Amino acid sequence: MKNVILFVLISFIASKSAWSQSKKYEVYALKFASSSPPWPISNWVDKGPKDDSVQIDFMIWLIKGNGKTVLVDAGFLNDIPDAKEFDIVSYIRPDSTLQKLGLKPTDITDIILSHPHWDHIDGLDLFPNAQVWMQQDDFYYYVGAAWQKGGFAGGFNKRDVRKLIDKNLAGKLTLVNGDNQEIIPGIKVFTGSRHTFNSQYVLVETGTNKVIVASDNIWVYYSLEHMQPAAAGGTYDPAGYIKAMQRMKTLVTNPRYIIPGHDGKIFSNFPAVKEGVVKID
Repeated sequence: MKNVILFVLISFIASKSAWSQSKKYEVYALKFASSSPPWPISNWVDKGPKDDSVQIDFMIWLIKGNGKTVLVDAGFLNDIPDAKEFDIVSYIRPDSTLQKLGLKPTDITDIILSHPHWDHIDGLDLFPNAQVWMQQDDFYYYVGAAWQKGGFAGGFNKRDVRKLIDKNLAGKLTLVNGDNQEIIPGIKVFTGSRHTFNSQYVLVETGTNKVIVASDNIWVYYSLEHMQPAAAGGTYDPAGYIKAMQRMKTLVTNPRYIIPGHDGKIFSNFPAVKEGVVKID
């Protein structure tokens, strides 16, 4: 009897270990464009300093492992009119940045949309095989109420609405219903920052550290370091934005692994594997 119990125990530990191993991922940030020149921090952080600046970069994030090749956000195409105010330089089409890691656009299995602003969703159709994951409330507001009288469509582009609807019609869109949802083994999404109607951020198990890809749920490091919300227009709920950052810090062992959406310091804070590509390690 003891031998049977021991065998069952060993089998359980082995299966648990195998499951734990299978959900480990590598996480990369890939820069595909920059804004020139640097911006005053006050443009990005409420009550942030006007005499200090931040380099604003545009990036997508790659999560690789467990049989999945996942992007957080899809970037944008350089012909979109909304990009003009950012004086874009060093633009590389988001799907082309994948070549630096030996990947093709068709290799992307999933795209987790943090939110539907043009610079995060416009590249959606570059990745034809990807299953798209988006918060249900964000989707309904984006395709519906945002365009009604009294709605707010700032940062949204009509062509991107059509791209997202096309994904839905093709059966390539999964709507996530709320906070703290494991959508793929070892990958969870959380809400609360309300950068858009119900934006989400992503927690990834890497086996050594938990990484949070905050995307625009934190625009720049200054907000995280000083617990200050985004500047005007950056959130529907400034208090919720701060609470979300506080929560993020409880979800990781080290705030180093909380990755903002646009701060160029990301590319000096982590080891470069290629030009414009760092591994979050």
